[in-house]
Amino acid sequence: MKKTIALLPGDGIGKEVVDVTVDILKAIAEHFHHQFQFNYGLIGGDAIDQKGTPLPEETIAICKDSDAIILGAVGGPKWDQNPMELRPERGLLALRKELDLFANLRPIKTFESLLDSSPLKKEYVDGVDFVIVRELTGGLYFGKPSERIVHEGEDAVVDTLLYKRYEIERILVSAFEIASKRRKHVTSVDKANVLESSRVWREVAEEVAARYPDVTLEHMLVDNAAMQLIRSPKQFDVIVTENMFGDILSDEASMITGSLGLLSSASLSSSGLHLFEPVHGSAPDIAGKNIANPIATILSAAMMLRQSFGLEEEAKAIEKAVDNVLNAGNRTADLAEDGKAVSTKQIGEEIKNALGDDHAILNIMEAYS
Repeated sequence: MKKTIALLPGDGIGKEVVDVTVDILKAIAEHFHHQFQFNYGLIGGDAIDQKGTPLPEETIAICKDSDAIILGAVGGPKWDQNPMELRPERGLLALRKELDLFANLRPIKTFESLLDSSPLKKEYVDGVDFVIVRELTGGLYFGKPSERIVHEGEDAVVDTLLYKRYEIERILVSAFEIASKRRKHVTSVDKANVLESSRVWREVAEEVAARYPDVTLEHMLVDNAAMQLIRSPKQFDVIVTENMFGDILSDEASMITGSLGLLSSASLSSSGLHLFEPVHGSAPDIAGKNIANPIATILSAAMMLRQSFGLEEEAKAIEKAVDNVLNAGNRTADLAEDGKAVSTKQIGEEIKNALGDDHAILNIMEAYS
């Protein structure tokens, strides 16, 4: 199989974790006889410094000419004082809009070898396995007007929450489709006791649920959902919600596993051109120190192989290699409690070496034959 992959390392540790992930993908290509072409593009602060914009036109072209996209991270204090249109995050928001990346999937699944790394008690997190489906191109982050104003003679600010009905419907359909292949339970999170947008969201959720009689729909207010994620995370199968609620809840949920450095994500479009990225940010305080955890990006690449290319065996090989390396006691600085941490490059090498176990790969392939 021949595939072209756009690489957008971005800022901070993005470059380090993407470099390690590329090595893993090259090893997968060698073991499974594929050809992956990697094309690099600028985004975020790095793009601002070099091109004067957080999302250059050439980056958009590189993405559109590719079969999938891997993003590192964007942002950092260096650009905090920039005008809003020249903030690194604007590049990512613009890319989501440009490619219509409307559905963000964040799997939350604990590793048995890392249960003690979670801030929650082991009995609460053992067996946690759910997916957050976040709407990504509407809501407060994109509504207009969004500006400072003078209101009744006072300095004020206005942000606009705008959703079109079809935007709500398509993200809910995505959630029900995922749930139908899992444990058949959707928790739709809103604030219907206060917001008109949430009342419409709830109406559409009921309409979509009628098309999936084998999937149970549960409504939950966002403040209760935030509490339940800590109180009883194992109750969830698929959580679906709007943009800002999803942003907040998914970061909260990520800590169930013990570290942001473990969690992958996918941003899906209706066209089939999808973007894959770690949940964590650019972590400028540790950039260049070779101590960042690349596992989230590596697992995002596994999601890419499965979701975009249909390469289930290859995705499974990466996931198995990561699991074996963690079971062997390898820990990056975010997870090491005894100070004996391995570096970014070292854990990448360990995972790549685990892929090199031809016997293990054959076992995986036989399991799916």
